[in-house]
Amino acid sequence: MLKKSSSFAALGGLVYSTDSGRHCPDCNQPVDACTCKQNQIPDGDGIARVRRESKGRGGKTVTTISGVPLALEALTALATALKKRCGCGGSLKEGVIEIQGDHVELLLSELAARGFKAKKSGG
Repeated sequence: MLKKSSSFAALGGLVYSTDSGRHCPDCNQPVDACTCKQNQIPDGDGIARVRRESKGRGGKTVTTISGVPLALEALTALATALKKRCGCGGSLKEGVIEIQGDHVELLLSELAARGFKAKKSGG
């Protein structure tokens, strides 16, 4: 029968560490503080896809916009302007703009007015 050890030292080494976290492979900075890819425009076909989602959000409806060909700073400014236009909250996560609520038609017309090619995606 094995005896349970009551101290971490008895385990014989490092078991788990949160010291390093996620790092950018290019500049070795933490992902949140990485500045090497902020001015790069993401690859894609240049068409902004607007869709309504509710899966995995506790039944709440969110309108997402992906594929916008802008660098991070310009994308952040666009997200802020679209949230103000819709009069609601939202966020920018990994290059995808999330606007709270069902605003697909309004966002399609707003993106077209700003000179982007925009398509309705999904149902």
